[in-house]
Amino acid sequence: MRNVTLRTNDDHRIEAVHHEGGFRKAVILAHGFFNAKDAYLFREIAKSLAVHYDVVAFDFRGHGKSSGLFTWTTKECADLQAVIGYVKSCGYDAIGLIGFSLGAAISLIEAAQNPDIKTVIAVSAPYDFWKIDYQFWKPAMLDDLKLNLGYKAKGKGVRPSHPWGPKVAPIDIVDRIAPRPVLFLHGAEDWLINVRHSRELYKKAKEPKKLVILEKAGHAETMYDQQSEQFMKPCLEWLEATL
Repeated sequence: MRNVTLRTNDDHRIEAVHHEGGFRKAVILAHGFFNAKDAYLFREIAKSLAVHYDVVAFDFRGHGKSSGLFTWTTKECADLQAVIGYVKSCGYDAIGLIGFSLGAAISLIEAAQNPDIKTVIAVSAPYDFWKIDYQFWKPAMLDDLKLNLGYKAKGKGVRPSHPWGPKVAPIDIVDRIAPRPVLFLHGAEDWLINVRHSRELYKKAKEPKKLVILEKAGHAETMYDQQSEQFMKPCLEWLEATL
């Protein structure tokens, strides 16, 4: 692994880690709100992917070791652009992108305008930030709560800005990703971003596309914690077919 420090076009410092295995294709991991590249589950996901691809994981602004405040998808495409630019400069044959929750929203927005991304996996993506509906009564909420306690919580956290900045809704741009492929992956018991969000994004997206719903699974990286094999299988199959 190699630590990398990048600069965005608005002069924020973005910290990344590059898992170099000598592969010709690379996958970028984009975490969600209150997470980081060094959080336990994201380190484990990166290790699972690094068996097959080189992997670059990074901290969005306001998270982990990166600078600034998190702007709730308003400015975070600049962070992702810096990472994509770095990975492209490494000379890989193809770049894939896996985003989680708000990181998935940012990934879809950026993929719609950045042809350097060959394939996208959007995990628990919201179709519109302002339409996120919290369902605290669902049992899966307790699973998320447990991940914020103990050793699996190490590295998590956020330094947020206000949420009122202008935002692009993924539902408004998802059709522009085509002809590049996109996989939507969602837990049926997601308490934070209801599975209807991925269903609506899938409807709006153009081919090639796929929707995978994991039964009895919760939100974002929680799916990996609950069902690691069932989570990784569609991801690896998609990357093998499209990257």
